[in-house]
Amino acid sequence: MSDLEEQVIAQVEKKLFIGGTWKDAASGATFGVEDPSTREELCRVADANDVDGLAALATAHRTQPSWAQVAPRERGEILRRSYDLLMEHQEELGTLMTLEMGKPLAEAKGEIAYAAEFFRWFSEEAVRVEGSFATAPNGEARFLLMKQPVGPSLFITPWNFPMAMGTRKIGPAIAAGCTMILKPAQQTPLSALALAGILNEAGLPEGVLSVLPTTNAGGLTEPLLRDGRIRKLSFTGSTTVGKKLLEQSAEHVLRTSMELGGNAPFVVFDDADLEAAVDGAMLAKMRNIGEACTAANRIYVQSGIAEEFAEKLSDRMGALRMGRGLDEGVDVGPLIDEKARDKVQTLVDDAVGRGARVLVGGSPGDGAGHFYRPTVLTDVPQQADMYDTEIFGPVAPVTPFETEAEVIELANNTEYGLVSYLYTQDLNRAFRVSEALEAGMVGLNQGVVSNPAAPFGGVKHSGMGREGGKVGIEEFLETKYVGIGGL
Repeated sequence: MSDLEEQVIAQVEKKLFIGGTWKDAASGATFGVEDPSTREELCRVADANDVDGLAALATAHRTQPSWAQVAPRERGEILRRSYDLLMEHQEELGTLMTLEMGKPLAEAKGEIAYAAEFFRWFSEEAVRVEGSFATAPNGEARFLLMKQPVGPSLFITPWNFPMAMGTRKIGPAIAAGCTMILKPAQQTPLSALALAGILNEAGLPEGVLSVLPTTNAGGLTEPLLRDGRIRKLSFTGSTTVGKKLLEQSAEHVLRTSMELGGNAPFVVFDDADLEAAVDGAMLAKMRNIGEACTAANRIYVQSGIAEEFAEKLSDRMGALRMGRGLDEGVDVGPLIDEKARDKVQTLVDDAVGRGARVLVGGSPGDGAGHFYRPTVLTDVPQQADMYDTEIFGPVAPVTPFETEAEVIELANNTEYGLVSYLYTQDLNRAFRVSEALEAGMVGLNQGVVSNPAAPFGGVKHSGMGREGGKVGIEEFLETKYVGIGGL
């Protein structure tokens, strides 16, 4: 590591953050954090267990009543100060993220800005929580509806967007008046610990937030879910893990938000602006090195333009520079670990074995890191494993289609329904297909749908609930009805 990189790492606390205090793990254990571009250990952080988790829960439960009484404006100002601090430290926070996760620095800095926007958005929503007052239909009573915080919340976040997935959950929880425990991914704890430091500096009261890195996620979180004092779970991750967490949450009937797996179709009709569609495909496929639940996983292009589209996409993908994310001019960093890289290669080999053609890439990169070359496959059959599996890597499979009805059936032929992408210049088709696609979000002539001001979430096995937008804070509020009689 360079002196600058060592300085960035040194500035981050490596202990657990429990109730406003940095603490060693109860067991004294630590674990290493790896740079995926070199496989070198960056540092070691405290490794939480169930004892630490229950200590954090006791703090959150004890603090909840007083935190719920804090004025909405004050909670909003804490979020606004946190937004300012994130933007002030965008460079070093981006560097930290690139070191532990691998994405190019420009993209990491972009995530810091995106993450900060959740704090700015919910700083404004904190003062707009509203109830209602109405007269009963028979005129003999009044209905008073009020909104109150759901209570102590547990957040489990993934490694692919280690800062933004934290702020997308913490922002509305603070705005609503909920205390919280954050369990970040084992691969990327440093961004979450840095975020805890930012919130602490911004004046978040002691006891409102705890951050618990761990190598034993289930051993930490299951006791919390089965305890009875947690009232809300918000999870972003795989559908398999999400289903297990839902089972554990059922015991105490917890409020749950689940942002799970995806298998996004990217549909290009022959009347689309071809250059714009290729641009959109690059965004939808290569954002975060393809390691995103919103990544274009299946690219369907109408047969009349499929060959030209694939050639243009191959030219763009082949021109990307792969390397360590902190090096100048790098477009594509490493995948998160060796398991992820091996999975991508297995999916490519399967598709090729079933008749797909490699136009560019198709093999791991050079060097010690977990690199995989940007890849375009064409004539990928529907039977290929990658059409039923999240690729989570820089591989773009292209398949031609003939009719609108055919591609709608292909696009919806999945248990997932997070996002779909659609390129067409026909207004009627745009509305018709957008309505027919079974997804919680549709990117119409755009390759990125994520925005803090818009609701993010899916249908079917892609989850339940929404994050962001005006509905995001509702996930952390209960509606209480007061019936008023004797009038």
